[in-house]
Amino acid sequence: MIPCYNEELAIAKVIDDFKRNLPDGKIYVYDNNSTDNTIDVARQAGAIVRTESLQGKGNVVRRMFADVEADVYVMADGDATYHADSAPLMVDKLLAENLDMVTGVRKSTIQAAYRGGHRFGNAMFSLLITKIFGDRISDLLSGYRVFSRRFVKSFPALSGEFEIETELTVHALELRMPIAEVDTPYGPRPEGSVSKLSTYKDGLKILFMVFKLVKNERPLHLFGFLGLSLLLGALLLAAPLFATYFETGLVPRLPTATLVVGMTVIGVFSMFSGVIIDSNLTGRREMKRLFYLKHKSVAGGKVK
Repeated sequence: MIPCYNEELAIAKVIDDFKRNLPDGKIYVYDNNSTDNTIDVARQAGAIVRTESLQGKGNVVRRMFADVEADVYVMADGDATYHADSAPLMVDKLLAENLDMVTGVRKSTIQAAYRGGHRFGNAMFSLLITKIFGDRISDLLSGYRVFSRRFVKSFPALSGEFEIETELTVHALELRMPIAEVDTPYGPRPEGSVSKLSTYKDGLKILFMVFKLVKNERPLHLFGFLGLSLLLGALLLAAPLFATYFETGLVPRLPTATLVVGMTVIGVFSMFSGVIIDSNLTGRREMKRLFYLKHKSVAGGKVK
């Protein structure tokens, strides 16, 4: 499955490379409102071409996961940067170890292939996710992945753009799915091809997605931290007020005292909110897990 937007210079090579490495597989190209000849080139190369009108990679992935029926799914970008020769190894690993996701970890010494800002952002977000959700991933934003059917059909796909890789990873970590990584070469785009990923704009969107996922999946951590911070801040502001009160019996700084009371009340409510939301989250996690288990594993079976 190849999500595409204006990739006429690279898409034919991507299709040919994956057809050569996965001869029994079907190649789907999902075009996302391209203004060049991506669709025509993909069809001529022998791919099954479909379209998604909602702009954004997340919207395309949601559509692909909903439409395509298979036992094993290989997803890669259409820019010819991912190493198609690694696909059989990744698929074999998924089947042999009965995994739900195998991520191609990008390895490149070519500066043009992997911009410095993208490297830094990926490393920062990967570290952030591992600290919050578990240390089982090293390349959070890789778009080269192999999935089982039960992963694809249990994935809600809520994000709309380049945050989708973060959501894919957190979905696997939250359900404690068996996952693995495989080092894969990462090359530069063809000459004349331009990356659609904006270092700062999309970086902020990914950061906001991380915040949303923490709010939804780790509410006790988030609201507990906010509540504790407010209570500690209130305590620091209240310390001189109490000292003055014990010395004189007066509270001369009424605005500060009012602020302390407000921070204390909000802090307590925040902590209790985290506890309540976390309790409700348990039932939602159980439902997600049960829906995931409805789909059979492909280990030892035939792949369609």
